[in-house]
Amino acid sequence: MSSEVTGLTIGVVREHRDGERRVAMTPAALAPLLKAGARVVIEQGAGEPAGFSDQAFAEKGAEIVGRSDAIAARVLLRVQVDQDAVAGTHPGQIVIGLATPLAGVPTVKDIAERGATLFAMELVPRTTRAQAMDALSSQANIAGYKAVLLAAGELPKMFPLLTTAAGTLPPARVLVVGAGVAGLSAIATARRLGALVEAYDVRPAVKEEVESLGARFVELPLDTGQEGGGSGAYAQQMSEETLRKQQELLSKTVAGSDVVITTAQVQGAKAPVIVSTAMVDQMTPGSVIVDLAAEQGGNCEVTVEGQTIDHGGVKVIGPTNVPSSIPTHASLVYAKNVVNLLQLMLHDGLIDLDVDDDIVRGTLVARDGEIVHARVREVYGLPVAAAPAPAPPAPESGTEEVPA
Repeated sequence: MSSEVTGLTIGVVREHRDGERRVAMTPAALAPLLKAGARVVIEQGAGEPAGFSDQAFAEKGAEIVGRSDAIAARVLLRVQVDQDAVAGTHPGQIVIGLATPLAGVPTVKDIAERGATLFAMELVPRTTRAQAMDALSSQANIAGYKAVLLAAGELPKMFPLLTTAAGTLPPARVLVVGAGVAGLSAIATARRLGALVEAYDVRPAVKEEVESLGARFVELPLDTGQEGGGSGAYAQQMSEETLRKQQELLSKTVAGSDVVITTAQVQGAKAPVIVSTAMVDQMTPGSVIVDLAAEQGGNCEVTVEGQTIDHGGVKVIGPTNVPSSIPTHASLVYAKNVVNLLQLMLHDGLIDLDVDDDIVRGTLVARDGEIVHARVREVYGLPVAAAPAPAPPAPESGTEEVPA
């Protein structure tokens, strides 16, 4: 399925979701699209929340237009494909963005019913070839960094060991739960700040990566069934009994930590509870928990989404849309992810939605009026066999970072 690139217009709009400051395109990412012969139109002011002026876009070759003109583009690039994105969607349009397709949100069905083609950035396959398009990883990297800064801002201690004339101040003890992309970023950031860092993950294979960053890997006598896969692989969901034993074994480590950062999330499902209320009760007053899974129910039992609460003297932070709090760099890497994906479809003057390409097929959610991705069809209760272009089997969901 293809169409001529001549006259192809790629549109970028200002995001309207509360608190969303990212933009789906940056001046630095424009060149490959313009070289391919596309016309790129940017809604006036779209990049301002992320620090990119209209002038900066115009100097790199983009056109600044009104919102209606940007929405009407053949290809519409979004950060958040939410209900705001549905209104202007039209048949034959290609929409690319973070669409939470495995959560059963009505947006996906609405876009499909309008006859548009939808690509969800969350579904980029976790393969070496697709790394440059992996928006989950690029945004999780930023979220892990920011989580440490949030903790440092609330902790009534400094992170590094300090030897002064008045005595020696011991370093803060930080525990990172989950050694995926966000977890590794958090480990590296906490180490840069001088903390003593420990990390736990259900995948024993990540031990080497954790230790390479200067942290101690917490090994528990627990059969998790996760022998394979490093930080780039998804962990698999565990049984309630295994999760309960995990809580028991982690309890002492959590109690001895000044900061706990949790990163375990499951696409389209509630996050596993790893830190129970009883575990929080054992922590020293003044300690801090940053729960990066707050939007999915939280890895900590007492987390309140979007709030910082005091639980017996322990600060529990439940941040939402963390990458958006660092919008400049989050937008820079996200825009590159989107452009790299879009370039797969630009060939010899054509935009090609070739389902024989595993990355294009893996991210394609809806086309020609129906949902075509096998896993997404299952979420909406649709027969998988009816999908004209079923996606290849994806990794089992489990401990992984989801930023949006």
